[in-house]
Amino acid sequence: MLYQHRLVSTGQLHRLFTPHARRPVYLRQQLNQLRADGLIDATTRRSTRRGRAEHLWYVTAHGADAVAHDPTIPQRGYRITPQTAASQLQDHTLMVVDTGVVFVEWARRLGHECSPLDWVPEIAHRIRDGESRGLDDAFMIPDAVLRYTHTSQTGRRRMLSYFIEVDRATMQTSRLAAKLAAYARYQTYIPSTGLRGRRSSREAWRDHYPAFPRLLIVLAGASDRVLANRIQDLRALAAADPRVAQLTAGVTTLQLLQAKGPFAPVVTPLAGAPASTDAFLGPAGDTCA
Repeated sequence: MLYQHRLVSTGQLHRLFTPHARRPVYLRQQLNQLRADGLIDATTRRSTRRGRAEHLWYVTAHGADAVAHDPTIPQRGYRITPQTAASQLQDHTLMVVDTGVVFVEWARRLGHECSPLDWVPEIAHRIRDGESRGLDDAFMIPDAVLRYTHTSQTGRRRMLSYFIEVDRATMQTSRLAAKLAAYARYQTYIPSTGLRGRRSSREAWRDHYPAFPRLLIVLAGASDRVLANRIQDLRALAAADPRVAQLTAGVTTLQLLQAKGPFAPVVTPLAGAPASTDAFLGPAGDTCA
């Protein structure tokens, strides 16, 4: 879990692995043992809400090497260091984990399927051929790719996949517009085969997903008024770009997801009517993605 998600708080681990326990005593014992073995370490975050420090856990280089020897675990090139664990990236990383925790908790409550390993942060998806000026130019990198299996009351199972984009109301609208455009480019990107400039016969995403994932933008870190304005800005950006309007995409807040769950009417579509919907982002009878 720590290898895949980079930085996770004790509270988040407790909610994911030992929610039945009132206090995470056993969890802390295991964390302290792993720390004593040199496999993981911790930094702290000062909580302004509760006024006390909270441990944030991550794998050490030794721990990452140990995980990498397991052939069943997807390899992650990114290695977190004590410096990055203590850096200003804390809040964003933890918010991505918080979003995943919401889906796991509501899946548990509703009888659906979503495990602590069913989302993966920052998977790069190529969106153009040839040389590039950098990652922003050649790749679309969602904050996470999340998979979720929904089971209806009639027993119908639907395998859903999401591109998760989190925004703490700190990103400039121009950057948001560029990120939305990158998702739209990936939806239609057909890679070159390398044979005299010939193109593949299908879009690149079809090699990884049974249907193009829904895009869910999760907002936090500001007042309700600021977040409501942010949602209006995002809808305006989508309306200004016909390609973005073709995405199955919506925006919500972390607070709404936590309080009501992803399958309550807590999501505002990026395109079309602004009426609230749920994380299906479409008619009740649409196809699985």
